[in-house]
Amino acid sequence: MKIFGVGMNYLEHNKELEGALYITEEPVIFTKADSALLKDGKPFFIPEFTKQCDYETELVIRICRLGRSIAPRWAHRYYDQVTVGIDFTARDLQRKLRASGHPWELCKGFDGSAVIGEMVPLAELGDVQDLHFHLDINGETVQRGHTADMLHRVDEIVAYVSRFFMLKMGDLIFTGTPSGVGPVKEDDHLEGYLEGRKVLDFNVR
Repeated sequence: MKIFGVGMNYLEHNKELEGALYITEEPVIFTKADSALLKDGKPFFIPEFTKQCDYETELVIRICRLGRSIAPRWAHRYYDQVTVGIDFTARDLQRKLRASGHPWELCKGFDGSAVIGEMVPLAELGDVQDLHFHLDINGETVQRGHTADMLHRVDEIVAYVSRFFMLKMGDLIFTGTPSGVGPVKEDDHLEGYLEGRKVLDFNVR
């Protein structure tokens, strides 16, 4: 199983991090190790190597068939389930890596950094580019997203990733986060919602 992430896929989040609106010509892709996957409501443990571990709430899609060099017009056939996930980021480490021009794997792909909720058949939800999701921490909504606001649409992302990697059943793609990211702390309780349905529920340790 492979885990892919998409960076800078919502304008307001780009402004949040960069201080300016920034549109990438092609999707910014990074990977996470398979040991990054955290599911079934298991707790997330803040790593000792970071003093600022940020949540990034995202729509996650699950690949359902084998594919390589997929045309964008057929990309919708290659995923069938979605959920809300958290792309945890060691933000202080990310700043250091970016300043040095180094890859993001250490700040993005560490163990437990790819949290996913309960998968929902896309057929139950409708258009993947018209889905609302949000994250609550300790009962308060801290982040909201609407997939219509993506800079690079889901089908475009699937097609682009498939140019470089063979996509296989069970692979996951985190499609990017909207504005509103922030740090977590011990004993935080995170709940993620997709079209009003709670699909994600876990604690921070």
